[in-house]
Amino acid sequence: MATPHIAQKAPFEVQLEEGKTYYWCACGQSKNQPFCDGSHKTTSFVPVAHTAKRTGAAWLCGCKQSSRAPLCDGTHNRL
Repeated sequence: MATPHIAQKAPFEVQLEEGKTYYWCACGQSKNQPFCDGSHKTTSFVPVAHTAKRTGAAWLCGCKQSSRAPLCDGTHNRL
């Protein structure tokens, strides 16, 4: 199984809008972190669709190892 590139060992704080769908980069190669820019097309990864449940700040995984992807679960603290 392929391992994603670690974009950063911390979450990305982003502002999301309730009801809007965002595509989180799962491969770690996007130049538009934490969102997908299509870089995964040369990998076995696919972006993860996430529809915001509320408007406001969210912390999206930067290490690409979260069990709650795209949301951060603190896994970066163990890398």
